[in-house]
Amino acid sequence: MDFAFDHAHHDRAAHLRKDDAWRQGSGGGSDIRVLVVGGEHVATLGGAGLRWISLDEAPEGEWLFLGIKDGVRHAAVMVDRVPAELEPVSLRAIGPSIAPADASMAVHAVGIARWHQTHRFCARCGAASEVAQAGHVRVCPVCGAHHFPRTDPAVIMLITDDQDRALLGRQAAWPEGRFSTLAGFVEPGETLGDAVRREVMEEVGIEVGDVTYAASQPWPFPSSLMLGFFGRALSHDITVDQDEIAEARWFSREEVTELTASSELLLPPNVSISRWLLQQWHGGTVHGTWS
Repeated sequence: MDFAFDHAHHDRAAHLRKDDAWRQGSGGGSDIRVLVVGGEHVATLGGAGLRWISLDEAPEGEWLFLGIKDGVRHAAVMVDRVPAELEPVSLRAIGPSIAPADASMAVHAVGIARWHQTHRFCARCGAASEVAQAGHVRVCPVCGAHHFPRTDPAVIMLITDDQDRALLGRQAAWPEGRFSTLAGFVEPGETLGDAVRREVMEEVGIEVGDVTYAASQPWPFPSSLMLGFFGRALSHDITVDQDEIAEARWFSREEVTELTASSELLLPPNVSISRWLLQQWHGGTVHGTWS
């Protein structure tokens, strides 16, 4: 696929998480590669590729075992802020340009690191919780509750009408000309198809019929799983909510081609599944990006 974090490239090797078994590598741990992570920032080499260091070189922090790639064990050390000398860069910025295997492990690390930052206390009793199972669980030492990393499901959809035009919207905070597919979070007790239909109706007043799953993308900014869909509109008249969406309109393929070429239409970046959904529908060349 043509978007970042499209699928896993490493074996998470969950059987090695217990009792820090992952540290017992063939070289007594000397062969383990470590990524320093702070929030959504990762250590890099000159702002380009990921910087992997040894266990001995790693700063103090909480440990996360990522898994095995090509027979080598990989881990992350989670810190409040990646030291400046390690040239930290947001994974959001570097994700599209690094090797798929590195992106696979980085999105794993960043997603869990961000969860640890905001879930240090037990949601049941309020006591400080402790890291367990190589970073994949937090355990409360007072009430014994186990807390697991959260993932918030969100639908992101390209809706087309009976003329095969695409429905795109512009958020109020975006500049003129910046449009993207619609998206929103799944609510409790809701199917994915119903979430697509509800979000489109709420944001732009368009009724949607058939919904087809396309692909998914982990998006750890902070903790989403983007579930991509194509949907078929049953109505045409747009009524924007003026809350999340400031402007929405139907675009033909010809309009997308012409307007992106002239920079009058700014589409999502290549890192995003939104751009991929648009490219699948368009089937040709779309220009430009935004970050």
